Amino acid sequence: MTTSREPSDLAEFREQCRRQLQRSVTDRIRYGFFRVYKPVLDDAPYRVFESMEEYRQWCEAHLPPYLGYKVVRG
Repeated sequence: MTTSREPSDLAEFREQCRRQLQRSVTDRIRYGFFRVYKPVLDDAPYRVFESMEEYRQWCEAHLPPYLGYKVVRG
């Protein structure tokens, strides 16, 4: 049983924050980001489009909706 006034999960979270703040800025940046594979977008090193409209059409035709690149029509 926890004798602290804080719930145990909140106390644990605060302790984790204190430990992370002891790291150098370089380490915080290194461990603070992670790579997530994005289907289709990550499958080619780069793409070139002649216009923004061409880019939007390509996004509409090739990217899954959950990536958020679809044009919102309302």
